Amino acid sequence: MLPDINLEDVVRLRKAHPCGSFEWKIIRLGADIGLECCICKRKIILPRRELARRLKKHIPKESDANSST
Repeated sequence: MLPDINLEDVVRLRKAHPCGSFEWKIIRLGADIGLECCICKRKIILPRRELARRLKKHIPKESDANSST
């Protein structure tokens, strides 16, 4: 099952992209998940089931709670 993901979260996939990056940023949520490579900025769309199969680690977006002064 896919973990609770939000826009701007970063996910680490099992296989590297041809540019060498393992990390992708979530740019679209829905039946399909839009991902953007963190190095070359290439965009892909994967079905939720395929992303759940390829997912190795979920890295939540850092909250801006500490920056409010």
